[in-house]
Amino acid sequence: MSAARQSPNFGPRRDGATPKLVVIHYTAMADCAGAIRALCDPLREVSAHYLIGRDGQCHALVDEAMRAWHAGAGTWRGIWDVNSHSIGIELDNCGFSPFSAPQMDCLCDLLRGIMARWHIAPEGVIGHSDMAPGRKIDPGPRFDWARLAREGLAVMPEVRAPLAVDPLRFMTDCGQIGYQVEDITLMRDTLRRRFRPHALAKAAPLDGWDCAIAADLAARFGVDRAGHVT
Repeated sequence: MSAARQSPNFGPRRDGATPKLVVIHYTAMADCAGAIRALCDPLREVSAHYLIGRDGQCHALVDEAMRAWHAGAGTWRGIWDVNSHSIGIELDNCGFSPFSAPQMDCLCDLLRGIMARWHIAPEGVIGHSDMAPGRKIDPGPRFDWARLAREGLAVMPEVRAPLAVDPLRFMTDCGQIGYQVEDITLMRDTLRRRFRPHALAKAAPLDGWDCAIAADLAARFGVDRAGHVT
């Protein structure tokens, strides 16, 4: 990890909150140096706990115990102040290119440490697009969620056959996973962006594979009445 450059854009976590989530972003900027300048610019009022360059170098910008300003408006599994309940990781990427091997290696190492320190389960590692559908699309369809899942750092569905198309059940299952979306087209595309990116460009109607993925994840993301992961 590189020497830390402290961003001034942070504050205390509200109401005694501690990290329950890790939110992964991409910078959508030309290079890592420009992203560092933006994340440390007090006029921009944006930051993240970490920024990982394409060369695999990790820049620590905000102490994990503090509230970085990375998530913005959105919600996940009943958490509305995502910044107070999460750690934000920015990846130096334009949004349309593959993520480099050194970058992914560094990310996996970083996630292992964060998840151990804060007792965050793989279900708690999400993309910016998961908690802000329609507003954000990062880390985008080129991000290798499957690798994170193989290393126990995120979740992926285990689906072998499609289900009957049932829009009502699909939306109910997506709500059970943690999404707060009312529009079925937006929900379909949000789920595909993360779990089925090859189907995203087709803009095809909701199908049995979408429904099977949602059902599988809903079963694994089961919640009790208090909203806690079971």
